[in-house]
Amino acid sequence: MALVTTSQGTSSDSKKFRGYRYDVFLSFRGEDTRKTFTDHLYTALSNAGFLTFRDDDELERGEDIKPGLQKAIQLSRTSVVVFSKDYASSRWCLDELVMILERKRPPSDHVVLPVFYHVDPSHVRKQTESIGKAFARHQKSQSQEKVKGWRKALTEVADLAGMVLQNQADGYESKFIEKIVKVIGGKLSRTPLSVVPKLIGVESQVKDINLWLQDGSTDVGILVVYGMSGIGKTTIAKHVYNSNFRSFEGSSFIENISETANRPNGLVQIQKQLLSDILNDREVKIHGVSEGLRKIERAISSRRVLLVLDDVDHMDQLDAVLEMKDRFYPGSKILITTRRERLLKAHQVTKVHKVGTLYYNESLELFSWHAFRQDRPLRGYMEYSEKVVHYCDGLPLALKVLGSSLSGESIDVWESALEKLKVIPNGEIMNKLRISYDSLQDDHDRELFLHIACFLIGRNKSHIVRILDGCDFYTIVGIQNLIDRCLVTVDGWNNVKLHDMIRDMGREIVCHESKESGKRSRLWRHKDSFEVLREKNGTQTIQGLALDMRMHLVNRPINTNETVLETNAFERMRNLQLLHLSHVRLDGYYAGFPTRLRWLCWLQFPLDSIPVDLPLECLIVLEMQHSSLGQVWKGTKFLPSLKFLDVSHSHSLTEIMDFSLCPSLEELILVDCTSLIDVHESIGNLERLVYLNLKDCKNLRMLPKNMCMLKSLEKLILSGCSNLEEFPVEMMKKMECLKVLDMDGIPISELWPERSSTILSSFPCSLVELSLMGCNLSDDAFPTDLSTLSSIQRLYLNENPICSLPGFIKGLRRLDELSFRGCKKLESLVGLPKVHELVDITDCISLKKMTYLSPEQRCMYKVHDNWNLVEWEYEYKLEPINRVDAEMIKLLGLSNLESMPAVQMHHPDAIRDHQVPVQGLYQYGIFSTFFTGNEVPGWFSYKSTKSSISFIVPLLHASHRIRGLNIFATYAKVENYNYQFFTPIMTKVSNKSKGLTWIYEPIIYGIPGDGEDMKWLSHWRMETETILQCGDEVVVLVIARFPDQFRIKEFGVELVQEHQNNMMTSTQHNTKSDPHYPCVIGGDLSMWEHLPGIYFLGFWKEYVEGLLVDERVWLNCVIMDSHEEDTGMLYCCIAMNYSSSKHFHVRLYSFQKQNFYVICMFFRQRRRARG
Repeated sequence: MALVTTSQGTSSDSKKFRGYRYDVFLSFRGEDTRKTFTDHLYTALSNAGFLTFRDDDELERGEDIKPGLQKAIQLSRTSVVVFSKDYASSRWCLDELVMILERKRPPSDHVVLPVFYHVDPSHVRKQTESIGKAFARHQKSQSQEKVKGWRKALTEVADLAGMVLQNQADGYESKFIEKIVKVIGGKLSRTPLSVVPKLIGVESQVKDINLWLQDGSTDVGILVVYGMSGIGKTTIAKHVYNSNFRSFEGSSFIENISETANRPNGLVQIQKQLLSDILNDREVKIHGVSEGLRKIERAISSRRVLLVLDDVDHMDQLDAVLEMKDRFYPGSKILITTRRERLLKAHQVTKVHKVGTLYYNESLELFSWHAFRQDRPLRGYMEYSEKVVHYCDGLPLALKVLGSSLSGESIDVWESALEKLKVIPNGEIMNKLRISYDSLQDDHDRELFLHIACFLIGRNKSHIVRILDGCDFYTIVGIQNLIDRCLVTVDGWNNVKLHDMIRDMGREIVCHESKESGKRSRLWRHKDSFEVLREKNGTQTIQGLALDMRMHLVNRPINTNETVLETNAFERMRNLQLLHLSHVRLDGYYAGFPTRLRWLCWLQFPLDSIPVDLPLECLIVLEMQHSSLGQVWKGTKFLPSLKFLDVSHSHSLTEIMDFSLCPSLEELILVDCTSLIDVHESIGNLERLVYLNLKDCKNLRMLPKNMCMLKSLEKLILSGCSNLEEFPVEMMKKMECLKVLDMDGIPISELWPERSSTILSSFPCSLVELSLMGCNLSDDAFPTDLSTLSSIQRLYLNENPICSLPGFIKGLRRLDELSFRGCKKLESLVGLPKVHELVDITDCISLKKMTYLSPEQRCMYKVHDNWNLVEWEYEYKLEPINRVDAEMIKLLGLSNLESMPAVQMHHPDAIRDHQVPVQGLYQYGIFSTFFTGNEVPGWFSYKSTKSSISFIVPLLHASHRIRGLNIFATYAKVENYNYQFFTPIMTKVSNKSKGLTWIYEPIIYGIPGDGEDMKWLSHWRMETETILQCGDEVVVLVIARFPDQFRIKEFGVELVQEHQNNMMTSTQHNTKSDPHYPCVIGGDLSMWEHLPGIYFLGFWKEYVEGLLVDERVWLNCVIMDSHEEDTGMLYCCIAMNYSSSKHFHVRLYSFQKQNFYVICMFFRQRRRARG
């Protein structure tokens, strides 16, 4: 045999890839095209300079593919597969095709180009016409497994983008060959990017983006990947590009766009690179951006392209490429990486992907690869590695830089490096992160960022706005600009957060202002602040200062002479606006104190009153929590600008100042001021007061009657004020703007036993949130009509001795949250109204029954320790087996109910399992019961140890009808059982003839003891012809949800019929007459139909749709028909067993097709949150 290659071809691309020997591997059927089409194609490729391999042996091959061919495939960059009429007749060609496709599997960059020579791609895909005839012959001579592999390979290759003679050259072979050579040239000129092969922590993100790119849509899509510097955006983009660029006719990855754009003629350089990439390295001349746009438009309108624009920072950079988005060829995709969140709003973005920090384990692994060249630290280095990982806080850039810098170093170097990092951040990391700071549009935003980074991290956004607006910032728009640059984030509680590295970057910028601490704009490091105050060398440059003496004195011997500083140390800080002190004592007069203070936070303030000479005329926010104050001021002190006052936990405070002296006050917080007896009457003059918090002022006796004059008050917190002598009913009625009222812990029924209804009726109609937790309110304390609360959205009745649903709640129409947490006497919630978001019944240990006003009124539930909850409308119903309808007992063949031993049952809403008598469970038209023992009741003639049974519903006598299915399963614990509330069984019933499937697992189930078998016996009601009728093919699958916890020992199925004139007697336990437990499909189960014809009983749509990609693999195995062959389905014959009973049972006889094993995981997310 001769192995022939082009003798003189010297493809320049081939030289770049020393691991390859050939550019092209030609696969073809020799008898069809060796001396005609394939020979011409080979010659054209050779003339174009491509090193091409073909098998030139015309003799019949041996039994297996020759090793030379296998090696040639491995050493080739591309494979061209020529499908001719008799290609599939050759088993050697088919084996070769399988090997080519294996070579193509990721992470390989091998390219496969199918060429259809007088063959229709659909015939290859479906194996019809000549290919179908060839396979009919193979079926007789080859193993089933080999034929199946060939079919799969043909289907896969036919779905690749290929070349069809009739479609692309009108049958002219020479033109067709020219096009093939051109396509090969294009594919070989486009090479993958250089990336680190191992992905750590971003695999799922790459998969998500790949799914979007590979969705088959013809829409032009734009995806933006954004996040802070060093987070891994470019790494993700490169891996995505390498995985997809060959699926497009043109592609371009333009890196560091923001850096390139800032160079002379930078935008034109970007345009040139894009055109060169798309046009396969053709040099393009462009003299200006407008000309470049015209040429780009022509290039992108004629081919499907993939563009990756990395590190885009400004709109003009996007406009230079995407201004003509509507001209892109259908199916083109654009991926943009950026540090700017608001850049997403432009150009009609299709999808947004935010890159987050790594989890701890991922961080440790990434760091270890760079520090130790393995996935875990070396012995003796774990403690230090953990400290570095904690310091990096999930930022990949920092993990890589620090890991590489410490690689190979001794432990004493590591210790020194860690100590240095506490004071001096790594310069390489800081320079990378500073790019976002430098890109801010003006000094206003930069100064705003530095204030937040030094003093205000973690504080509420509205609080920061109040402080910094007073410092002449435009804080709201400024924070939005910082969010846009991924410098700050705002969490779900509206708190402003910074990554630790971003924080350090900002603080390092301040450190570089001067080597002398006293000449910097901000002092946040306690050591520096202390030194400046002790030496009294502060300057007017200082705008903010923080000092916590506990932080400064930690690990230091305390010198009492040093702990007291002097007030005159602040005199030279004339521009000081932000001052944060904690446990600081100052001696001296305050007359020379800075006069421009906007924010004074002085925790553990040591004096009994604020000095009168302290200049606070410009002060906006005053915080003195845990102070020694007995009164706020002695005498009078006019504070015209003060908007926020917090003296919480000042246990000596007995007197509040005259509020007429601070007319601008908006928030007053007096939490836990336990010595406070009353509040100054002047509080009624605070026209701007919005928030008043008196929580846990336990000795407060009276509320000022003129509080009704607080026309702006929106939130009033009185929780814990348990010694109020009188509740101001008339005052409360007049508070027309009040939206939130919190009275937790006030024992209303004890303090005012005859007036509880009157008090509740006095609440203003403006309330949207009312909290009455622990108010000792029983059922009779609530008036039947509380129409004044018609606007309530959040109602909290936790820890009250109520026994049933208060009647007034049924009339509330706007509820978002309703909580009964810890109402231990609560027995029923009958007639719950519509609640839009959450009902909390945690620790309602006596609750037995829940029902709704209408079926549409279900929502999210928070549950915990609700073992007694036996009836939950539309969810389930439990009752002792001896109370179950007699017809159901007879239908299942149960007997000797009294002698059945108790069963260990798991209830999802209980904190522990309970030993209880055997019970019956109703769910979604399915009746279930669990019991122990070796015998299975009923007429189950077939019992299988396999997982699926298939049967055809037989013809019925004219007077008979189908009642449904009985299904049983026997399961036990595995040897190394480690029970963690895992559901033992899952069942799928499919009517393949009607395209209907039901997937179900019991919510309450039995737990077998050691060495004990547990029986699950169920009846599935299917009484309408739309569900089940004669001739239908039915498949039943029963599997262990968690095979490492439980194993299914056997299961069986029977088809149940009954005489039509023997209708079941209606009783209160009859599932047919109870609308809450509808027949399967016969009732309305549309809420569980998350895929067409597939009902996930008890699994909410949000969960099914939100499954991870890896989980979908097994999910598809469960729900699709294709799984049955793979899982060794048991095919069954059917015989009728007529008995004297009115029910007829189908006996199922089976034979095993093949062995199988199933391992799957399925996580329930009911619309209930675990407590």
